[in-house]
Amino acid sequence: MFSLRKITSRQREIVEVVFRNGWDYMRVLLTGGKADEPKLPTPAVLRNILVDLGPVYIKLGQLLSTRPDLLPPAYINALSTLQAEVPAVPWEHIEPVIRQQLKQPLEETFSSINAKPVAAGSIAQTHKAILVDGREVALKVQRPGIDAIIAQDIILIKTLAELVARTDFGETYDVISLAEEFINALKAELDFTIEANYTDQLRQNLSKSKWFDPQQLVVPEIHWPLTTEKLLVMEWLNGVPLLSADFSTPDNGKDPSVKRQEITTLLFRAFFQQLYIDGFFHADPHPGNLFYLADGRMALIDCGMMGRLDPKSQQILTEMLLAIVDLDAQRCTQLTLQLSDSFQAVNLSQLENDYSRMLRKYFNVSLSQINFSEVLYEVLQTARNNKIRVPSNLGLYAKAIANLEGVGRTFNPDVNLFQEVQPLIGDLFRRQLLGDKPLELALRTALDLKSLTLQSPRYIQFLLERLSSENLKLNITIPELHLMRRSLDDSANRLSFSIVVGALIVGAAIISSNPQTAQLSLLSNILFGVASFLGLWLVISILRSGRLRG
Repeated sequence: MFSLRKITSRQREIVEVVFRNGWDYMRVLLTGGKADEPKLPTPAVLRNILVDLGPVYIKLGQLLSTRPDLLPPAYINALSTLQAEVPAVPWEHIEPVIRQQLKQPLEETFSSINAKPVAAGSIAQTHKAILVDGREVALKVQRPGIDAIIAQDIILIKTLAELVARTDFGETYDVISLAEEFINALKAELDFTIEANYTDQLRQNLSKSKWFDPQQLVVPEIHWPLTTEKLLVMEWLNGVPLLSADFSTPDNGKDPSVKRQEITTLLFRAFFQQLYIDGFFHADPHPGNLFYLADGRMALIDCGMMGRLDPKSQQILTEMLLAIVDLDAQRCTQLTLQLSDSFQAVNLSQLENDYSRMLRKYFNVSLSQINFSEVLYEVLQTARNNKIRVPSNLGLYAKAIANLEGVGRTFNPDVNLFQEVQPLIGDLFRRQLLGDKPLELALRTALDLKSLTLQSPRYIQFLLERLSSENLKLNITIPELHLMRRSLDDSANRLSFSIVVGALIVGAAIISSNPQTAQLSLLSNILFGVASFLGLWLVISILRSGRLRG
């Protein structure tokens, strides 16, 4: 528990930032008080707090921006704009890091390095360099001391997660797991070999495709002999961010609008393949990570944030795409439950009504006017409102589509996601039904059918023998059946008890109505007393159980 009497300088800084920005709920937690339901500040205040706390918490905000299943749209929009605006580290501090990571002297590795970084982020900054063999490369160098800062902040994040986990909100959304997910993401960003492996895998996946020309899409090549946990060396790509590119003049006699459409189609099809075929996708395609190269090709850079989808999720999300197009609330409900990674009770009628109400506003609206990423966010938020937890990778999926569609609409206002992917839908379903190797699938299916055909008579004979010999036993388990049995037992016991009490009263009345003797009078009084005591006890037990409340 935090205490203002004994806290580190970093904890004191966090307390001061929270106090200064006026987040009352977190103020109570940090001062050791007890708070009930978490009360988020306004989106703007939350954004300001994360910015004031520095690079690690900006990363936290960026991660939260990928979870529309946890936060309302206003927070997602505010956190999606978070960028670590940090000053570059001076060259005299960066050079020792590079020398420490190299296996040979810097002068024998590079012929020149630009001391001025081309980009600076919260974890690292990038410099342009030239190898001794003349190749141009980009050096992504980890900021000195950032690992110590992150290690300290990780401890604080774990502590805050444990505090929030004691609330209903923390239990519903498993805040401890969310904190672990963020911590693992942070640790992964500190190891540049992970990003290098991601980059290699993405380049290999996009090197072949039936949907676009792989020669028109570039992923930088990693220079592995020089890459370490704190130094990433990769191919230098000569280009500019897509939205900064100049398309005012014809390209090889091609009209600029045609070139824009070609690039739009290329990007949408490349990401459609990543999401629905490869199951491994670039989760942060914001304008700065989509480069237009000098030779007219496109490039994807910065593979630090990647997402994965298993085949089952790919199939469900493909069906969800069609359910949204058909405005089918019932199918959206079924698919959401299939995506859920929890087993809590869900009010199905309420969930379906929420989807129906959400999709109703898209009736009679042209597909070209529908922003698919907004609809997808609304689907995840409807699940959140109904306390349905979905896997975190769906947040990355939604973020990737939202960023891609946002860039696409800015770059080419006439873009329509559904029109771009419609020619691919049939091929996608054919692949999901038949797989990449239909002949092998057909042979496996034939073998399974043969096995089933040969074994079925044996199993049927076994079942009939059991039925005829009356040795068949069925083990049926009904959840909470023991509660019903206990309730019936209690009711039967009370009924029997009431009959006994009634018999005592009747017996006492019969005795008292006959000629009295001292012994019969005493016996009658005893029977009345016992009956009254037992009857009173029965009434009290029924009242305490609450069974008389209607």
